[in-house]
Amino acid sequence: MPIRVHLDDLLAQRGMTLSELSSRVGITLANLSILKTGKARAVRFSTLDALCRALDCQPGDLLRWEDGPPDPDDP
Repeated sequence: MPIRVHLDDLLAQRGMTLSELSSRVGITLANLSILKTGKARAVRFSTLDALCRALDCQPGDLLRWEDGPPDPDDP
């Protein structure tokens, strides 16, 4: 999928762990891991809002479109 999630970069820049982010935004560690690894199929705006608030960032800091072949699992 050409949409890439840059959650690791933001966590490193903020000196924050995935566990800490999980407790701040109220999202399970498992769901954050799915998002972080790019395996999420969708992201709710409320989730994106919570992540941006906790990380003090813009949605474009978390998600980027990169040119490349589409995910083979996409219909």
